[in-house]
Amino acid sequence: MGKRCFTEEELRGYNGENGAPAYIAFEGRVYDVTRSFLWQHGRHQALHTAGADLTAALSEAPHGADLLEDFPVIGLLIETG
Repeated sequence: MGKRCFTEEELRGYNGENGAPAYIAFEGRVYDVTRSFLWQHGRHQALHTAGADLTAALSEAPHGADLLEDFPVIGLLIETG
């Protein structure tokens, strides 16, 4: 089965609030961070929220993108327009 494709608008619905899963995007891939202790209620370190493309934000993080390897890739972020 292929990966699901998400638009940025669809991704916003997966913000970890009110029982929704917490998904984030990085470099075109969508990761499920729902079960991560560091992403409880869709928030990470009070700086980032789930349901967003964090590609630019990760360049300023104290950790690298290799941390995302611990999370399943559940889809791809596509551009619309």
